Amino acid sequence: MVVQTIVEDFPPIAAAPRRRLSWSWLGVVPFFAFTALFLLLPTGLLMVGAFQDADGYFTLNNIRNLFTETIWNAYKISIEVSFASALLGALLGFLLAYAVIGGGLPRWLRPTLMTLSGVASNFAGVPLAFAFLATLGPTGLVTVLLMYFFNFSLRSTGFNLLSFWGLTLTYLYFQIPLMVLIMTPALDGLKKEWREASSILGATRWQYWRHVALPVLWPSFLGSALLLFANSFGAIATAYALTGSSLNIVTILLYAQIRGDVLHDQNLGYALALGMIVLTGASNIFYIWLRARSERWLK
Repeated sequence: MVVQTIVEDFPPIAAAPRRRLSWSWLGVVPFFAFTALFLLLPTGLLMVGAFQDADGYFTLNNIRNLFTETIWNAYKISIEVSFASALLGALLGFLLAYAVIGGGLPRWLRPTLMTLSGVASNFAGVPLAFAFLATLGPTGLVTVLLMYFFNFSLRSTGFNLLSFWGLTLTYLYFQIPLMVLIMTPALDGLKKEWREASSILGATRWQYWRHVALPVLWPSFLGSALLLFANSFGAIATAYALTGSSLNIVTILLYAQIRGDVLHDQNLGYALALGMIVLTGASNIFYIWLRARSERWLK
């Protein structure tokens, strides 16, 4: 009886409510489907194809061929162009972003610059190549005007748009605006209290940048430069439309191996793409790590 009374005094335990599947997941289904079909599946196929021959048998010849002189030089030129455009784009983009945000310029310049940067960072391919040819080509507008008004020939200086520095200059058109878009939030994260505190303690402007601002911005700057490197390393449309086959970069060689009539070797093209994935993947991984590190400082 005592046990029965104690049991009756406690209310029955309610059954745990059944969790319903949230319909919010339907909103991300297109994203995961797009990622699987156009990113993961093609990447998996080319990774498998890089270790196969034309008949589908396993081989390491495609990987060995990556170290031949022609392909090695193509990777070398691509890395050099990507490094030069990333370094110059990062420096010029950082200075441009700082001039608008903290340089005391009129406030209306910031939204104007951000709008132009958003447009220019996505302007690439054949239209960009044509724009530079029409501007700085052998019969471009600037080339003709310099000869007509100043009797100055760009070709006499050794400048050639269809060369290493010509392609680097063309890449800067979208590298600098991309750097502006990436570094603007980092520059906004610099708190005014830090500058005021350093001034109160007697620090000069250079000391503030050396000991406070630059250490905070350095991970964001370096990570953005890595992202610019990956961005230019994977570009093909602009380089192909501008230089054709005169500049042997890895993306043009990859296109020739997969779609060309003379150098057609699809599995070697897969191996070339695998090498590009390794390089760009490493750059993006370091970018994500550095960005996460910088965000801890800016919070």
